[in-house]
Amino acid sequence: MAEYYGVDWVAMVLTLTAIYLLGNKSRYGFITMMGGNSCWVALGILTGSLGLIAANVVFLFMNLRGYLKWGQDDS
Repeated sequence: MAEYYGVDWVAMVLTLTAIYLLGNKSRYGFITMMGGNSCWVALGILTGSLGLIAANVVFLFMNLRGYLKWGQDDS
C-alpha cells in the first residue's frame, strides 16, 4: 500500500469544506478550494499522475479568478 502522508485525506476534507462554504455563499470557499487543489497537485506528484496535476492547476486558477471576481459588478 502506497503512503501518501495523509495528503489525500486533507485534500478531500478541504474540497468538501469548500463546497459547503460556496453553497453558503461564502467567498472563503474559493480560498479553501485552492488549498484543496494544492493538496491534489501534491498527491498527483506523489502518484505520478500528470492528469491530476494538470486538472488541479487549472482548477486552482479558476478558483483564484472566482475569488477575485466575487462581488464585482457585472456592468
